[in-house]
Parts: sequence; C-alpha cells; structure tokens
Amino acid sequence: MNINPGETRSTVPPFDTAKLDGLMEEAGIDVIVATSKHNTQYLMGGYKFIFFAVMDAIGHSRYLPMVIYEKGAPDHSAYVGNRMEGAEHQNNPFWTPAVHTATWGTLDAAGLAVEHLKKIGKAGGRIGIEPAFLPSDARDLLASRLEGARFADATHALERLRAVKTPDELAKLRSASELITGAMLATISAVRAGSTKKQIIEQLRREETNRGLHFEYCLLTLGSSHNRAASPQAWAEGEVLSIDSGGNYHGYIGDLCRMAVLGEPDAELEDLLAEVASIQQAAFAKVRAGPAGGEMIEAAEAVLKASPSAAFTDFFCHGMGLISHEAPFLMTNHPVAYEGIDAHRPLEAGMVISVETTMLHPKRGFIKLEDTLAITDTGYEMFGDRGRGWNRGGL
Repeated sequence: MNINPGETRSTVPPFDTAKLDGLMEEAGIDVIVATSKHNTQYLMGGYKFIFFAVMDAIGHSRYLPMVIYEKGAPDHSAYVGNRMEGAEHQNNPFWTPAVHTATWGTLDAAGLAVEHLKKIGKAGGRIGIEPAFLPSDARDLLASRLEGARFADATHALERLRAVKTPDELAKLRSASELITGAMLATISAVRAGSTKKQIIEQLRREETNRGLHFEYCLLTLGSSHNRAASPQAWAEGEVLSIDSGGNYHGYIGDLCRMAVLGEPDAELEDLLAEVASIQQAAFAKVRAGPAGGEMIEAAEAVLKASPSAAFTDFFCHGMGLISHEAPFLMTNHPVAYEGIDAHRPLEAGMVISVETTMLHPKRGFIKLEDTLAITDTGYEMFGDRGRGWNRGGL
C-alpha cells in the first residue's frame, strides 16, 4: 500500500520496543505474529477496524488481523488486514513500514504473513503466536509453508508488555470507570418499583451508550436472589439491587459493581455492606508500587476470615486494561482459570487492578462492591469512586 503524495506518517512504534525485545529474548522468540484483537490493537497504537469491532465472521471465514514484529528490527514490521482497511490506512497511515490490506479470511491473511516472513528472512525462525487466537486453518498454513519454523507461545510476552499502562491508557480506563459509574447511578435513580431486570438492564445499556461507551454486559440481582441473568423479575420495595457492568471505552474496559435499595437500608443491610467495604479497604491499604501483590490478597483475606459473613463471602482481585483479566495475575483459578503468577512479584506504578468482594447472603441477597485502582508510587488512584454506599432507587 503506497502513501499518497504529500502524506506524512510516523513509523515510530507506539509501544516500548526495548521492553518487547527483552521479553522476546527471554522467551526465545525471533518474530511475533500477533492475531488477537486486543494485542493487534495495542501494537497498532490503539487502532481497531470498526467494521469488525463486534463480529468476526464473514462469508466462509473470519476477520484475522495480524501484526508482525521482529525482535530488534521494527523496520521489518507489517500489518495484515482486511481489504477495506486500505481506506483507513489512506486517511490515517499505519506506523508499520509494510501494510498488507488485502484479506477477506484466515487463509489469505496467513498467506500474506508467510510472504512477509520470507521477505525479512525469518521463515525458518522461532515464531511467536497466540495459540488461543490463531485459527487452526491459519496455523496449519503457516506450518506447511514455513518448513523450518518453530512455533512458540507469545501470549506471556505480550501480556507483560501491556502490564504497565501509559498515561493515555490510564486516562481511557479512568474515563471508562467514571462513565460506567455515572450510568449505573443514573439507572438506579430512573427505575422504579415494578421495573423488571430486563428493563433495568436496557436502561443501563442506553445510559452507557449515551455516554459514549460500548455496552458489554450487565449482571443484575434483585431481592434475595443470587441469579444475575436477565429475567422478568421485578424490583420490590425494600429489596436490594446489585448492578455489575462492563463497558468499553476506546477498547479499554470499565468494570464496577454498585449496590442500591428501593427505600431506606435497614441496620442489617448497612452492617453487611460495611463488612464488604472493610475487606475492600484492607486490600486498598496494601496497594502501592513495590510490595508484592500477594500482600494485598493476604490482608483482604485476613479481614474476610474474621468477618461474621465469611462462610458466604468471597474476595477476588485481577488486573485489567484492554481485557477484563490481564496482568498482574494475582490469584490462582479464582474464579477464572489461570495461575496467580504475579502474586510474589512487586506491583508496579501504572498497573490497573479490579478489587471485588462478593457476599451471597442467604436472606438479603447478592451484596458486592467492585472497584478499579491504578497503582502509583505512593498508593493508588481509584477510578469511578462514587456510589460505594447504599444508593436509593427511584429518586
């Protein structure tokens, strides 16, 4: 793809190449072929093709963007994309020196990747791929046409690359959290006695969309139920509401949970939410750059263990950014199936974590707080720090 006369472009990679080179050296990888939407977006400086922002399938195949990066040689980088992305490149030129916007499916994308790898002399190298995000037909083609290549899992290297957020990423995560909090509080105020779960979720979807978010999900409970799926169940006077939502702002995830009650909270409800908040605060007190992430987990679990509601309460913490569970990985298989490989590593300024405490009370229902924290040298900054007490519905 040629640049139009007079057109300018930056060929400077929008990520820390020295850090990625080191991670690739550690993993024994010569060249990465990234294929996940989140990692291609990251490596392309935030770019994501709007036509396939939600769907992937088209015709008999699917959209498969690729970013090819050779260790120590960013001038050998390439972007492989859909044929329609040529117009995107024309209007806002991509940074990669080579741009191949000529695909409609997985096999033509893989074929162009093979051609590029041969061109830069890496057809027989150790190639880093994302196994969970590389379709089998594309991998088979790569393997059949790159006879001397060895394939390695580049997932960990790319996760470490994204672990510490840039100021621009932090701003997007802050906006995502603030907008979701605003949408949840507006929804709680708008709905009334008799509003069903389906109606409340639809109200939240509209509130998030009107604020510039891409609505992703809402997990909602009413009354004593622990079922968070949409249903015709209606909100009744005196019942609690738990609203947990994820929204996407320019590719970055906001994920928070807030509580409400239709009427005034009684003394028991105040005490139960205070228990949840005390576990959250125990975790917050240990959050800053330097100490191991596991210290925060231990502090929260110590308070949880002493809680009167410990038998039906759970604490969880996970990293977040472009996806809802990413580095730092602080807990093992709890509840998502991955290992807590970062529990003994120091937290770093710029990492972002979600801290959540969930109480499944047998009579009063689902009581939960989920907060988003950006780690700093001296502590943390909380994103979306509103509505953490009992919010009143129908006001």
